[in-house]
Amino acid sequence: MKFSLKHWIFICVIVAAGLAVFLYLNKPSPVQYITSPVRYDDIKQTVVATGTLNAIQQVSVGSQVSGQMKSLKVKLGDHVEKGQLVAEIDPVLNQNTLKQAQANLDSAKAQKKAKEALLTQYRLAYQRQQRMWSHDATSKADLEEAAASLATTEAEIHQLDAEIISAQVSVETAKANLSYTQITSPISGNVISIVTQEGQTVQAAQSIPTIIKVANLDTMTVKAEISEADVIHVATGMPVYFTVLGEPNKQYHATLRAIEPASTDESSDDSSSSSSSSSSSSSSSSSAIYYNGLFDVANPDHRLRVSMTAQVTIITAQAQHVLTIPVSAIDTFDNRYFVRVLNKNQPEKREIKIGLKDSLHAQIIDGLKENEVVVIGDNAGISSENTGGRMMPPPPGM
Repeated sequence: MKFSLKHWIFICVIVAAGLAVFLYLNKPSPVQYITSPVRYDDIKQTVVATGTLNAIQQVSVGSQVSGQMKSLKVKLGDHVEKGQLVAEIDPVLNQNTLKQAQANLDSAKAQKKAKEALLTQYRLAYQRQQRMWSHDATSKADLEEAAASLATTEAEIHQLDAEIISAQVSVETAKANLSYTQITSPISGNVISIVTQEGQTVQAAQSIPTIIKVANLDTMTVKAEISEADVIHVATGMPVYFTVLGEPNKQYHATLRAIEPASTDESSDDSSSSSSSSSSSSSSSSSAIYYNGLFDVANPDHRLRVSMTAQVTIITAQAQHVLTIPVSAIDTFDNRYFVRVLNKNQPEKREIKIGLKDSLHAQIIDGLKENEVVVIGDNAGISSENTGGRMMPPPPGM
């Protein structure tokens, strides 16, 4: 079949149109950039820790004497003042002990009076024997016997003086023990625990049994566990804030008061026996090490409670109204920092200097101006995340 010129022209037009459509449909889409403007903002460099709330002052109120708990004067949650009666131990046995001690004291005093009367008699007899001896009217044996009786009685009186002192000590001890049956609170606070109930018998022979626990809840102390990697960046006087699980949006602010010099597991290491010290040391070397940071917070409404968990943030450094960009826009190479700045829809690499940095933003010290736009990523997959936080070496002249 023979084609005419018109046919060849028509075929060429069809092929050209098809090629044009093919090229149009396969045209690469323009690169779309994910950007962020350079803007002024506040930035904080922080250390995060987990803490536990405790009362600033907490006392276990116990009994120094044994006996049956006769009455408990308080209930759980009650507020008590310093010196207030909170419990009473049955005083009968201690009252009897005091009576016996007082009787022994009175007996010793009575014996002393009798010996003093006898001493007067022996002193007069000895003086008579001396006068008679000077006139050769008595024998030497009678004189020596009178002297011995006088000396013996004086020694017995000295012994009774010591017994009286001992009896007085017994009386004072018995009075003190009797007073211990009236148990008072050593601090003002709230009853947070009742350990011993009415009718129970307490035994104070080996250790002081706890009756109740009283805590001053007006101020709470937070013990925040700071990791060994972060503790070198933390110092007393730094501002802190924390939240509790029940109110994650409410921040409580305070100032770091102290950092304990020993790690949190130091006490357990000290209490370990020598036979297990080697295994304890090897296990502790592979576990995380923490140090307690302490700070206090006012708690006038007693909303915070003992043993609550606190999510603590310690502000190690902060700057206000400084230029910032997202940290995801920054690439690093050889301890230098670079960003891609969008200029007329084309990214250009630029070296920058940064200052403070938190988990989201970094402070710009040099290299960028306000309202410039930096590239975080693009639809071609070229972003800081895809390069693992690094970039290829910059071209010569960068």
